[in-house]
Amino acid sequence: MKKFRVVITGTVGAGKTTFVKTASDIDVVEIERNITEEMISVKEKTTVAFDFGKLVLGDNMDLHIYGTPGQSRFDFMWDILIKGADYYILLVAANQPNGFPYAREILNFMNERVQVPFMIGMTHLDCSNALSPEEITESLGIANAKNLPPIVAVNPHVKNSVIEALSVLIDRKV
Repeated sequence: MKKFRVVITGTVGAGKTTFVKTASDIDVVEIERNITEEMISVKEKTTVAFDFGKLVLGDNMDLHIYGTPGQSRFDFMWDILIKGADYYILLVAANQPNGFPYAREILNFMNERVQVPFMIGMTHLDCSNALSPEEITESLGIANAKNLPPIVAVNPHVKNSVIEALSVLIDRKV
């Protein structure tokens, strides 16, 4: 059986923990703490180390799925988690344009450390204040990239949506 490591990264509130929980066939390991005051309006808890889940795809493939913390004060975990990754997904909340510059920093951080297939997963596209995929890719600085990564709308709460995103990513390498 082939085992692949997939890292799910992105800004606070983009859906990383939910993505891992939805994808996983096992109970997810979550290392969370109460969120700081400035982020309390977004959610109550935040990942401080990682989330871990596992998904079996077919008879011959296991995905070990790691969700990173979103806050920069835990960015040392990004470095640990991305090492040895076979793939990664950058989740970007389409309704949080103030987070796009930070998402760009995360993208640059990951790409400086690994050269593996990755994709952009756009979440919260159903929100009334969501920006278009074109506006988001421009904000991330990848709109005119020669090797534009796949950009997929994903609802981290819906299993089929998460599996479809993972399948698009894995099809790039397998």
